[in-house]
Amino acid sequence: MPASLNAQGTTPSFTVNDLSVSLRFYTDGLGFEVVDKQEADGKLTFVSLSAGDARLGIIQDDFAKGKNRVKGVGVRLWLNTKQDIAALAKRVKAAGFALELEPAPLPWGPMAFAVSDPDGYKITVANVGAN
Repeated sequence: MPASLNAQGTTPSFTVNDLSVSLRFYTDGLGFEVVDKQEADGKLTFVSLSAGDARLGIIQDDFAKGKNRVKGVGVRLWLNTKQDIAALAKRVKAAGFALELEPAPLPWGPMAFAVSDPDGYKITVANVGAN
């Protein structure tokens, strides 16, 4: 049998309707930092982001598959941290984004909050250090 994959990490990439709005959500709201930006014809088309060990790419939709293409269905990112969940949730709200779930303990223990990005991609931020 061939060798199993030994990945060194994963970097999901989300196609978004408005790259500038999504960039503000991830940087101002969640606190990701910009690692790299790519442009085409003078327009921002892709941004690589990081938050601790987490990586994420966001790419501007070219709308070749239509302007009404649904995004975010069936996708949820889990971001684990040892940071104060209430403080992180407050940052998201201060940036003008609404939470789907206020900070609360999950049934199995850790504190978490949930939010959707501007395109409907679901994100849960959980404090893994709470147990």
